[in-house]
Amino acid sequence: MHLQSSYPVLMTRDVAVAARFWTDTFGFEPTFSSDWYVSLRRGTWELAVLDADHRTVPAAHRGRTAAGVLVNLEVDDVDAEHERVRDLVRVVLPLRSEAFGQRHFIAEGPDGVLVDVITPIPPTGEYADSFS
Repeated sequence: MHLQSSYPVLMTRDVAVAARFWTDTFGFEPTFSSDWYVSLRRGTWELAVLDADHRTVPAAHRGRTAAGVLVNLEVDDVDAEHERVRDLVRVVLPLRSEAFGQRHFIAEGPDGVLVDVITPIPPTGEYADSFS
């Protein structure tokens, strides 16, 4: 198999609200827009939002949203991003540094999707030797 692309498609109750969240908060731009599906891109990174009740979703899976999905956004300066978005989103995990090598915060998006905004930092303690 020659993989040409891979990206998440987040099923949502409100396509317009979900698309606006990603464009207004994190700078994604639409590459295709309809009332049931919006494809978004930021640089080489892509994601899409899809109406959870659309006919292209298998009937047994319709109505389910992407709740429980955690989307990681790795950035150069997580502190600056936190400052920029903290009044725009609900921060559910405050900005902090982790021994496993991340400085990050987690925001909640539409439908319970979580967005983990991360800047890698050197791991410490027991995690220092865990990376190859």
